[in-house]
Amino acid sequence: MTCFYGIGIGPGDSELVTVKASQLLGQLDILYTPQGKKGAKSLALSIAQPYLSEEVEIKVRHFPMTRYLAKKEKEWIQIAHEIQADILAGKEVGFITLGDPMVYSTYSYLLNYLAPEVPTKTIPGITSFTSMAAELGQPLVLDEESLAIIPATAGTEKIRQALQIHENLVIMKVAPRLEEVLLLLREENLLSKASLVSHASRPDQVIISNLEDLDPNASLSYFTSMIVKKTPLN
Repeated sequence: MTCFYGIGIGPGDSELVTVKASQLLGQLDILYTPQGKKGAKSLALSIAQPYLSEEVEIKVRHFPMTRYLAKKEKEWIQIAHEIQADILAGKEVGFITLGDPMVYSTYSYLLNYLAPEVPTKTIPGITSFTSMAAELGQPLVLDEESLAIIPATAGTEKIRQALQIHENLVIMKVAPRLEEVLLLLREENLLSKASLVSHASRPDQVIISNLEDLDPNASLSYFTSMIVKKTPLN
């Protein structure tokens, strides 16, 4: 039987796709690519495009950006059944995801809805936050430091607890909660310890390191995350 591959294609720069992922992308019969908004272009597909064969069948599928689990599950189940049918038809099938397939990825949910007999293999990718650290020239962790990765949607108190426990914190997809996160950092006296990066590794990358002057109502890309490093580098 053929296989279903979850392929991490990195943070945004096509040259940061791993050798293993790039080779596999060129061997697929069918490629599933996620779409956050109906009719919108798939960022993941644009990153993978240089490595795809001309014969590959591309299936763009909409994954609702909502907190309502029932609505998301309906789409996951439908797409999982379609993937399963492709595998049973003898096709090599891939699903691409930004960053790594096992970090805040829809791919992880799809695995739950595939039949146990469907072979799967996961190809890891470079995460957005490791790319951010590289762009900032700032280590994520040193020596005995700890690191927490938390979505901005987790809420103020959960983020506050993580800030109090860990020396380093990544706050994912911070744009929709920017005002409350900035207020929290001000309360914890950590504004000067934080940096924002939008579209890490892409040509339109934006880095903001002085958050003291940042407008809480600033319009930021959905692909914006934050690194807070409490301890100095020297």
